[in-house]
Amino acid sequence: MSLHVTRTLPEDATDAALRADVLDGLSTDPKTLPPKWFYDARGSELFERITELDEYYPTRAEREILQNRSGEIAAASGARTLIELGSGSSTKTRLLIDALTSLEAYVPVDVSESALVQAGQALTGERPGLAVHALIADFTQPMTLPETPGPRLVAFLGGTLGNLLPAERSDFLAGVRAMLAPGDGLLLGTDLVKDEAVLVRAYDDASGVTAAFNKNVLSVVDRELGADFDPDAFDHVARWDPEREWIEMRLRSRTAQTVKIPALGMVVDFAAGEEMRTEVSAKFRREGVAAELDKAGLELTHWWTDSEDRFALSLSVAR
Repeated sequence: MSLHVTRTLPEDATDAALRADVLDGLSTDPKTLPPKWFYDARGSELFERITELDEYYPTRAEREILQNRSGEIAAASGARTLIELGSGSSTKTRLLIDALTSLEAYVPVDVSESALVQAGQALTGERPGLAVHALIADFTQPMTLPETPGPRLVAFLGGTLGNLLPAERSDFLAGVRAMLAPGDGLLLGTDLVKDEAVLVRAYDDASGVTAAFNKNVLSVVDRELGADFDPDAFDHVARWDPEREWIEMRLRSRTAQTVKIPALGMVVDFAAGEEMRTEVSAKFRREGVAAELDKAGLELTHWWTDSEDRFALSLSVAR
């Protein structure tokens, strides 16, 4: 049984990043807050509920691909090391780990130490021969990976790539390529462009779970920075942008209001009806994914979709 946990993030990195993001995001026009701040304990619980909603198809679609295609993915990659960025509870990855018969090492990367330890202990208990090297790190920043046998497969699942703006995606993919040796692979989850009504429903469910999830970012800022946001003073908005081919989640101020954020010495005014962007979720087409990977030095070699062509897992190889 082998579990190693390495911290590459300073203990106070999360607090410093939140302060910087709130200061920058609420000083711009239009105002923004990054989606990573949805995910405190309550936010993570709400997101789990979202993944079970009828309207929210991406998690089910991706799991269907992993259930049906993990054997093909394993054979195509031949990986002896699996590196998962934003691993969380590592639940979906079990399907992949089971299929990777040559796997010797698993490197989950996440900002949450508790999630990493919990998942790592469960995995090492089930698979005594697997070395788990957990990394407490922000996957959007350069990182040093532990020495593990190749070939390596980096998995970035869940469609999280779509939460990055185009320039951020370009930097991220270049950073992934820098971690890989020629012949190593990237398994990438991408949600696909589809009917607008289906997309909007997935981000604005009838039961209001996504609305609560969206507003949770305000509760995080209140708790961590002593702000006085009233989540009930904002409405959840989900809108499809056909030009950029992405969903935008926003919070719309119901009235003219002023919010104080004592920890930053900030006073922020919102006009009635003013909208603050909290998430972009880009949707992709195969040719666009191939072009973005190619620009980063990765060649798209395999493309798997669910039975309804809603979501794709792609395998690309480092040149």
